[in-house]
Amino acid sequence: MPHELLTVSHRIARVTLHYPSANVLNHSVLKELEQVFGELEVDTYIRVIILTGSGKFFSAGADISELAHLNTCYEGSEFSARGHGLLNRIERFDKPVIAAINGTCVGGGLELAMACHIRIAAAGISLGLPEIKLGLIPGFGGTQRLARIVGPSQATELILTGNSVTAEEALKMGLVNRVVPAAELVSEATALAGTIVARGRLAIHAALRAFRVGLDSPLAEGLARESELFGELCGTPDKKEGLQAFLGKRSPKFLDAEP
Repeated sequence: MPHELLTVSHRIARVTLHYPSANVLNHSVLKELEQVFGELEVDTYIRVIILTGSGKFFSAGADISELAHLNTCYEGSEFSARGHGLLNRIERFDKPVIAAINGTCVGGGLELAMACHIRIAAAGISLGLPEIKLGLIPGFGGTQRLARIVGPSQATELILTGNSVTAEEALKMGLVNRVVPAAELVSEATALAGTIVARGRLAIHAALRAFRVGLDSPLAEGLARESELFGELCGTPDKKEGLQAFLGKRSPKFLDAEP
């Protein structure tokens, strides 16, 4: 991704989609996102990632001109699998990824936002999965993630109608975590990221891994993994520091936390 679209400060990386006019997720954009997230994944300085868009769009999703050239089962499946690969990678990040949804967020754009761990939306924007209107279904994980986030009934209605909802409606159904004025979106996401940076890196990674297993496995397996991760943390300096700070009525100083 062009360097100017990636900014880093205080262990927080901000990735800004800037592909006028609608920040579509075409082949080249997907390739650039794969590259930048690959770099962020191995960058030990980065602790939290904020993903946002520029202009009036977070992302309008797939490029219609590219969809028009998908005329075989193989071509369509390959395109869908490409999106799955990137979004699954983001969802499985050990570093929290916050979607700061600045504008219209539809189709693959919403699927990208749903792969992020936390979603903050600007007031008044619209979100939806309109693929049904094109004779398609969401192909970047929307049929799977939306139901897990808002429940099967609401997900079914949104996908089968292709209708969009406002940010405020999305908040009520649990699709986004919070809605803030557009002018405050980046500062709100940055403040949240800063709070997370101040926590223990090891505990954050363990929590995300526990969430991941819980979503993909039966309850018993998720609980077993939680116990393992909890046990691993009990022998860490961060756990010792956290308890000592609590008992001493001071703020903890975890390893790798931003001072």
